[in-house]
Amino acid sequence: MGTLCACVLAHHQPHHHSAESKRMAEDGRDELVATDDESDHTAADGSSSLNNTMVEEGSTLVRRMEICVAEAEKRSGKNTVNMQETFTVYLIETRPMDAVAEGRNPAPDSLWRRYSEFELLRNYLLVTYPYIVVPPLPEKRAEFVWHKLSADNMDPDFVERRRIGLENFLLRVASHPVLSNDKILHHFLTEEYGWKEVVYETGFQAKADSRIRALSATFRVRNPDKRFMEMKHYSDQLQSHTSQLLRARARVADRLYGVYKVHGNYGRVFSEWSAIEKEMGDGLQSAGHHMDAYAASIDDILEEEEHYADQLKEYLFYAEALRAVCRKHELTQFELEMASQDLISKKQQHEELATGIVRTFSFKGMTNKIFGQEAPVQREARIKLLEELIAEGEDTVKEKTVECEEHVERAWVDMQRFKEQKDKDLREALINYAVMQISMCKKGIQMWSNAKECFLKM
Repeated sequence: MGTLCACVLAHHQPHHHSAESKRMAEDGRDELVATDDESDHTAADGSSSLNNTMVEEGSTLVRRMEICVAEAEKRSGKNTVNMQETFTVYLIETRPMDAVAEGRNPAPDSLWRRYSEFELLRNYLLVTYPYIVVPPLPEKRAEFVWHKLSADNMDPDFVERRRIGLENFLLRVASHPVLSNDKILHHFLTEEYGWKEVVYETGFQAKADSRIRALSATFRVRNPDKRFMEMKHYSDQLQSHTSQLLRARARVADRLYGVYKVHGNYGRVFSEWSAIEKEMGDGLQSAGHHMDAYAASIDDILEEEEHYADQLKEYLFYAEALRAVCRKHELTQFELEMASQDLISKKQQHEELATGIVRTFSFKGMTNKIFGQEAPVQREARIKLLEELIAEGEDTVKEKTVECEEHVERAWVDMQRFKEQKDKDLREALINYAVMQISMCKKGIQMWSNAKECFLKM
């Protein structure tokens, strides 16, 4: 978000907005210089992401490619069940950064993508990089809207804000030291046809964790990392506080709209009054014009405010991305604990068979007491089988231990990166919001000063 504060305000001027987005990307590139090498090395270590990492590493994609979601277009067509539907597509434009730096300024490559394709890309990134706080997409349908704002997802203003949000998503991903080097992302940006097949060929859907398994792990895990439990609590608080702020802002917007529109009534009264007054007529009419202009200004003010609200919503959705990383930790830790418990059980069975001493109650032990011990050949076969299972179990525990440790290490690094980004972005957005409110109040004071001058001249 950060310098997005400046660029979202220019939503009625797409070309200007694109320039501001590039500036945001450049700011992101500067911040990521120090972490690129470490994060790229981390990505190269992961077997799940290694095959999908581009050969050219050591730099983020946004350094090599200029990325812009230039415009949105409404289309109609038939969906998968042969029903007619209306949908929105977004034009993605890309251009090699080296060509721009050399001053050649070639025409950008362009392709159209639907919102559902952005969703597919993000789902792939979530599964492939479970240790990363994956940037969220803008909302599919408007939430936390004040009563005069349309909640229709085909409303032109909403589509425009979503276009800005989708561009922000791409810039976030392209600025990330790990995600930006994924070849599927590159396909998404440069290959209009066939990229979905490439995504599905990765088999990412089969790797997706079951929601039931993840929920079970949340309640049954015994020794989760305390830092992740604190981070999970932090994400809940972030979501709660951001939601409250957005609700309060929507209520204030409703009231502010009413206050401004009341000035429109003043304007009408002064204008009508001026028609029956000779000496005071000009002053009343001028004051009425000032009131009308003031009342009309609220529409642009609240539209501008909506972009600040969108920046808060981004972090509302980021909270869920943060929880997803914490849930993955709980799942890997739970699987490690289950594998360790299973190994301990098998070793105990092996010891009991080898020594003939039963340390714990079992149905097998009771049957041996009632019907006698099993034959030596059977006993030896069971011992051999248990030894094989123990060896497999030890390998599984080692594998799960490494997986859990790697996830903790990588996830913690990325979560700290996220918190630094969040602090910077929200501080800048809230400061800009405060500046906007001060400016709005100054305009209100100026309007009343102008009206006062009109009254004094009467």
